[in-house]
Amino acid sequence: MTPKQTNTTGPDLVRGIGLADLPDGSKLVGHCGDAQVLLMRRGPQIFAVDAHCTHYNGPLVDGLVSGDTVRCPWHHACFDLRTGEALRAPAFRPLACWSVEQRDGKIFVVGKRKRAEPTTREPSAEAMPGKIVIVGGGAAGFAAAERLRREQYPGSIVMLSDDEAPPVDRPNLSKDYLSGKAPEDWVPLRGEGYYSKNQIDLRLGTQAVRIDPHTREVILAGGGSIPYDRLLLATGAEPVHLTIPGADQPHVHTLRSLADCRAIIEQAKTAKRVVVLGASFIGLEVAAALRSRGMDVQVVAPHKQPLGRVMGPQMGDFIRALHEKNGVVFHMEDIASSINGNEVELRSGKTLPADLVVAGIGVRPRTSLAEMAGLTVDRGVAVNSFLQTSAPGIFAAGDIARWPDPYSGEDIRVEHWVVAERQGQTAALNMLGQNEKFAAVPFFWSQHYDVRINYVGHAERWDKITVEGDITGRDCLLRFKRDGHLLAAASISRDIDNLTIEVAMEREMAAR
Repeated sequence: MTPKQTNTTGPDLVRGIGLADLPDGSKLVGHCGDAQVLLMRRGPQIFAVDAHCTHYNGPLVDGLVSGDTVRCPWHHACFDLRTGEALRAPAFRPLACWSVEQRDGKIFVVGKRKRAEPTTREPSAEAMPGKIVIVGGGAAGFAAAERLRREQYPGSIVMLSDDEAPPVDRPNLSKDYLSGKAPEDWVPLRGEGYYSKNQIDLRLGTQAVRIDPHTREVILAGGGSIPYDRLLLATGAEPVHLTIPGADQPHVHTLRSLADCRAIIEQAKTAKRVVVLGASFIGLEVAAALRSRGMDVQVVAPHKQPLGRVMGPQMGDFIRALHEKNGVVFHMEDIASSINGNEVELRSGKTLPADLVVAGIGVRPRTSLAEMAGLTVDRGVAVNSFLQTSAPGIFAAGDIARWPDPYSGEDIRVEHWVVAERQGQTAALNMLGQNEKFAAVPFFWSQHYDVRINYVGHAERWDKITVEGDITGRDCLLRFKRDGHLLAAASISRDIDNLTIEVAMEREMAAR
């Protein structure tokens, strides 16, 4: 995340620019007073919107215009150029739109337009639920509640979260916030006042222990219950905890919640040596964040190379070399066998000093509520294209949901933040009876020091990886294919290519 841009880059758009300075299909950043404004031309139409994404302030001039939308190059948020509305997570706040006039062969931006209400679809009276309950306070749960109110749903929304903190921007917990580059007030997805203002009954520290699909009630720890007309299960995933001797010591942590991150940061103030168990995305982002705090970092993992099973051998080698260049020491094809005080014993017989241990050895979907309720569970909660479970009135979204992916034709479950948010948005529409299929292309990003990797699509198995550009030169695009069909793409410094592939995948799905 970066501070909001307020400088005066580019021409003064109030004074105007020549029409010839904005050729058809082009983009240009100028300013109106202190505000940076992006101009885009599509034939006779000229759009003017805020120049930076409302998610992490990504530069939209470097993004992709597709139809009447613009997509952020950093994290693939999508905005309506006509209204500024944030159409897709991870952005939720709209862009400001500006009025444009053409006179005497020049283009003038004449002022900010009054924000229009987002377009909503009126549900039928019989489809309108009176009470919606969301179980989970993470990405999917928040996105669903936000979208319900944005759709002007007037009924009751109760969000149950067993966390003590309001919904947070979890990717920041292993990236900028953990590294000390972002203050804590950047972490909440919304301030506490947002929920009361929007009449979202957010109940923190509240555990749902059972769902009764017949009486349509959620049973709470302690014996209370909450009735629902529609229910969204968005319980997410939980870290796999170490079971080795010494794993219960106070300097041994996992990272999932804000409380977890705070505890790691507190110990990092005095700790000098950290051992990260696991070379997952979370594990390696933690390694990078703690290296930026000046700690000695060693990574232990059972595989031959970090992230090879997800990114392939070429990118895996690059990521390892990048971390090693920044001082991380790897112990691959090894695992921890015990933690004895400030020492981690490895199966190989090595002993690593550790004032702090962070385990990133994987997560598992929290499906117990679904299982007890008799819902169909298959390595996740099984849902249809509308994210409906096997029980009427119950939907599932996020890390727990296994859905029929229209692009691959397979049932998949994806543990990525943006996917969870977009599923929450789709589930919200469908709880209002709008029959919207979930057809978003999966996307995630991972940050390692000054290198951001964008990944679009989903490839659990592939038989060929093609590499364009130079991975070591940090300018590349990798295509993951099976039987000649493109499944996914990973890129560094090829944001437009990544976005273009996303759009092509969407169009392929729509054409089927």
